[in-house]
Amino acid sequence: MRIVVALGGNALLERGQPMTAANQRANIRRAAQAIALVAPGNELVVAHGNGPQVGLLALQAAAYTEVPAYPLDVLGAQTEAMIGYMIEQELGNVLPSDQLLATLLTQVEVDLADPAFAHPTKPIGPMYDEATARQLANEHGWSIAPEPGGFRRVVASPEPKQIFEIRPIRLLLEAGTIVICAGGGGVPTAFDVDRKVLSGVEAVIDKDLASALLAEELGADLLVIATDVDGVYLDFGEPEQRRISQTTPAELRLLQLPEGSMGPKVEAAARFVEHTGNRAAIGSLTQIAEIVSGQAGTQVRAIE
Repeated sequence: MRIVVALGGNALLERGQPMTAANQRANIRRAAQAIALVAPGNELVVAHGNGPQVGLLALQAAAYTEVPAYPLDVLGAQTEAMIGYMIEQELGNVLPSDQLLATLLTQVEVDLADPAFAHPTKPIGPMYDEATARQLANEHGWSIAPEPGGFRRVVASPEPKQIFEIRPIRLLLEAGTIVICAGGGGVPTAFDVDRKVLSGVEAVIDKDLASALLAEELGADLLVIATDVDGVYLDFGEPEQRRISQTTPAELRLLQLPEGSMGPKVEAAARFVEHTGNRAAIGSLTQIAEIVSGQAGTQVRAIE
């Protein structure tokens, strides 16, 4: 079975946890141990989020004022390498020594006319209390938005249109390689008006939507969106909350979910199932083996 696993940024760095290299390494080690359970007998592609990491790099870059800070596309490329390196290394520590592994820098096309540029929704960086967030927003010209536990910076998250490295990803996969790619939704890029020159764009692509496109273009049998909760819930956070175990894209689209968190995951799962007729699932990274077997998470299938 060909499986694309999309690791959420919060599956790699717990909410409120200090963004140290050691904490990320420990979380990625646990992620690798979980992913290793579904590697035997399957073709595996791993994508991952980068919201906390790219925001931290942006803050660090802004602290040095001698030169202009690097734009978000360059920071996104840095996080692809940083997180991919850790995932690749930790997978190599738990899988057989002859298992091929590769991390591939991935450019993704977006449209400069995408309305997302006028309506930032993608949270990046650390959590702040409201007063600090508003002060930083005034200082840096940020957009901010509330999240459970505080406020975060939000940036444009345009639709992914094309994955430029899809052919080498496919070739590596067919050669038996576990491929780590499309990190952070890939590096956002756009063509000029003549479609001759490709350049980076100041944005962060949603990794779930990019993973759905990746899975579709690879002809994946299953898209797994692994996060820090065990599925999609009705009345989440309320005493009567209940997990949805089986659903369809049409049923998912009726739910009212936050744009910056579960909303893109549901949209990505729905798109993949609608476009391919294959299965998607949303659930906890710690239950990935059970999710793949259909026994955990929120399983999304087309109407039979």
